[in-house]
Amino acid sequence: MKPQVEVFVDRPQLITRALELTVAEIKSAIAQRGRCTIALAGGNTPKPLYEQLATQDLPWQKIHVFWGDERYVPLSDPQSNAGMATAAWLNHVAIPPENIYPMPTQAADPAEAAQTYDRQLQTFFGTGPQEFPRFDIVLLGLGPDGHTASLFPHTEALQVCDRNVTVGSKDNQPRLTLTAPVLNQARCILFLVTGANKQDALTQIFAENADAAQFPARLIQPTHGTLSWLLDAEAGQPFQ
Repeated sequence: MKPQVEVFVDRPQLITRALELTVAEIKSAIAQRGRCTIALAGGNTPKPLYEQLATQDLPWQKIHVFWGDERYVPLSDPQSNAGMATAAWLNHVAIPPENIYPMPTQAADPAEAAQTYDRQLQTFFGTGPQEFPRFDIVLLGLGPDGHTASLFPHTEALQVCDRNVTVGSKDNQPRLTLTAPVLNQARCILFLVTGANKQDALTQIFAENADAAQFPARLIQPTHGTLSWLLDAEAGQPFQ
């Protein structure tokens, strides 16, 4: 299915559209399957979306929140993706604590933590070792280097296709990340991208031929779901 690309005048308009799409997908998932599963992105771009979600009247007890990736820091660390989303959104709504599944970052070995989260996903979704869970919504960002989640250029994580979760690496610092096959199983993938420094990566990601090892976001091609790219005017200049 061809990706949908929308370009907005500014970041507030992008966030308004992201909110509209996310709320619609949440309501659709709950209507069809009785629950909604969402994997969150980190970074600065989605924070206003989370703040807006905190103002919505939704059936929170039917929403289950996971993360697409996480820096290997405690929840209390300012760099924690889960910590940011918790402060901006989850602490402000009546979502049951048992519906929130942050990636574990307390183990001495990140590979052990990745296995723990992998097993947690298998248990929740009822999947086997060779099956991938299907999230209703996956939110993703894009780095200037073309990475998404913690799938960084020319790293081993890009090659992992037999697990739900693996260890990513940036500047020799470990991170936990969902693997590309899991992301591609999602029913709805939303990329939120802002800033002129993303133009070069976007040009390569949408090029007919380019190296996915150099621009890992090219790997995100959902098998049965929708893929939407929401860009602000600066990031989206090549598309205007």
